[in-house]
Amino acid sequence: MSKNALIVLTILEKKQSVAATAKQFNISRAWAYELLKRHQKLGYPGLEPGSKKPHTNSRALPPETHDLIAALREDLTEKGLDAGAQTIQFLIEQQLGHAPAISTIWRSLRQRGLVEADPNKKPKKYLQRFQAEQPNETWQSDFTHVKLANGKDIEVLNFLDDHSRLLLSCTAHYRVTGPIVVEEFMTAVNEYGPPQSTLTDNGLVFTSRFQKGKNPFEYLLLQLGIEQKNSRPNHPQTQGKIERFHQTLKKWLAARPKAKTIQELQALLDEFQNVYNQHRPHKAHNGKTPAHAYAARIKAKPHKDAIFGPSRTRNDRVDNDGKVSLRRAGKQHKIGVGRSHVKKDVFLVIDSRTVIVTDKRTGEILSEHRIDPSKKYWPKTKRPE
Repeated sequence: MSKNALIVLTILEKKQSVAATAKQFNISRAWAYELLKRHQKLGYPGLEPGSKKPHTNSRALPPETHDLIAALREDLTEKGLDAGAQTIQFLIEQQLGHAPAISTIWRSLRQRGLVEADPNKKPKKYLQRFQAEQPNETWQSDFTHVKLANGKDIEVLNFLDDHSRLLLSCTAHYRVTGPIVVEEFMTAVNEYGPPQSTLTDNGLVFTSRFQKGKNPFEYLLLQLGIEQKNSRPNHPQTQGKIERFHQTLKKWLAARPKAKTIQELQALLDEFQNVYNQHRPHKAHNGKTPAHAYAARIKAKPHKDAIFGPSRTRNDRVDNDGKVSLRRAGKQHKIGVGRSHVKKDVFLVIDSRTVIVTDKRTGEILSEHRIDPSKKYWPKTKRPE
């Protein structure tokens, strides 16, 4: 039995005066009369201690803020953009100059049934993120597939800055080829400066390393002194940022009518690039846009000396015209060793700039040649002494 009930029973059952009962239980007479009034009105349940919870909360969000959160959630979802609490917080702060905490926004969304709690979702503290420290330290690249209104498949080639998530290039092609990769990469380099390194998968447009050769993109990186990094086969997690970016791009495109032509698709991609870089807050940078993050730090640069990489070698024999054939970046070239060396077995040392031809038997240097991808025939540049 509670103390309050015992006080009332003492007065009613024992017929003890209110003053004597108040003195016995060390309470005021006013409180004793209040307990009698509650008992008369509500019975013994009315004597139980009430909740101390305040009737109002001065820090509670006003209804108009709840309405704004819900409206922003709906608007972002319709536009195919990220509609999470962090993005909503960024937009509210832009409009009002201040914004609720992210946890408060999530609570508001849950209360209105706009999101569902997922207790089985792995907490973010278990995620490991790897990010370049400077803009232009690493550019990630890959292409994805998008269908036109008539069902035709289009390949969209993207270059993304690893640190800032700035979308450097986003272009539509019927088929992405090696020359297209080189062209779009150089367009981005001319606008943003060359990166220190690139990170791609092992597609043939990016690397021919498993064919024991080099493609045009690899030769370009060597000439510019840019380090090339490739993911492990069947391990797309290495390029997690651009893989996740493709989801964002396709979600945005899905919220709009499908393009009828590749030109219409490119116009949509240009619009998306502007929204993504300049207006869409990014979670990786606490709500700052990729353009803001890209401009906030000093840009990384390629190594001062070009990276020529390991030289490759090959054995060959000089033909009847005094030449040796060499395939480079998918093109066949002729090396003019000299008619005096016809039928001679030779050993070639090849890097990104030169080819050195030596006598396989004696080791004597027979000729040196400067690599010129624009020409089919490479004459001698230095006669052996």
